Amino acid sequence: MTDVAVIGFAQAPNVRRTDGTTNGVEMLVPVFQQVLGQTGLAKEQVGFWCSGSSDYLAGRAFSFVSAVDAIGAFPPVMESHVEMDGAWALYEAWVKILTGEASTALAYGFGKSSAGLLRRVLALQLDPYVVAPLWPDSVSIAALQARLGIEAGRWTEEQMAQVAVRSRSAAAGNPAAQLSGTVDVAELLSRPYIADPLRAHDCAPITDGAAAVVLAAGDVAREHCARPAWITGFEHRIDSGSLGARDLLAAPSAAAAGRAAGAGTVDTAELHSPFTHQEILLRGELGLGEQVTVNPSGGPLSGNPMFAAGLARIGSAAAEIMAGRAGRALGHATSGPALQQNLVCVMEAR
Repeated sequence: MTDVAVIGFAQAPNVRRTDGTTNGVEMLVPVFQQVLGQTGLAKEQVGFWCSGSSDYLAGRAFSFVSAVDAIGAFPPVMESHVEMDGAWALYEAWVKILTGEASTALAYGFGKSSAGLLRRVLALQLDPYVVAPLWPDSVSIAALQARLGIEAGRWTEEQMAQVAVRSRSAAAGNPAAQLSGTVDVAELLSRPYIADPLRAHDCAPITDGAAAVVLAAGDVAREHCARPAWITGFEHRIDSGSLGARDLLAAPSAAAAGRAAGAGTVDTAELHSPFTHQEILLRGELGLGEQVTVNPSGGPLSGNPMFAAGLARIGSAAAEIMAGRAGRALGHATSGPALQQNLVCVMEAR
């Protein structure tokens, strides 16, 4: 099998814009410049481009087409798109290299979450016959999951707050983070609920942003990166879309994806857990012990640009390897309500 590695990662600053007209192109152009600058590749040397975004989030049809302007009109490129987080675009790019159709690829994801009411927009991904007509918002569904875990003794509100404290502390070293700094568990727990038992710190912030990851095969990767993050496993699994047909205190798709990707022992993991209790749940499903450093970038609780946050988790995990801080790392992305879909990418240094 062709050896494929991550050789570059960049992301836009995670921000919440309530005014202005920042679009995909404006976010992506500097990100492309940064990630290509890391690798020394020219745009013409990228064999395949793949994007992840959502027309529902943008509020217009074929919104990804306008974002292609960030690549440039000439020369013509081989390009594709997924109506998913950019992590799934990265998966397609990985497959494209494995098939021999390209030796380099750039996957990117972008989203402007502040343009609408995100909690309501995400209801459109629910079962269209039974659940979506009720318009349950994404935070309320997560609150149901969190409450089930508390009642079952799986976690406590204090443990959830500890996740937020650690995430913000770790994000202090991430210049792209939206939320960072020192916070106190007791002070967080004194704040009001926004959807019992979730408080604001338990939920990822509304974030606009973009991320890009460059993949390369074999000798090309070695030529353009001093310490590539070689992909050893990359898998996606999905659970039922019906909330009543699955156990919300389990994420079998995450466990299955982890096993199929050969997760095993890793030094660090970047988990796409938009809610504090979901990090606790994913730790168990993926078998991550206390010795594993989780979300050293601050994770989605420090900035959660829709359709780019999952890609950023893989890119951030790869960055730990490329910087020499980890020998083996796991990147995770999720989509759908209550961790319905899960994708796992395992990388290592060689």
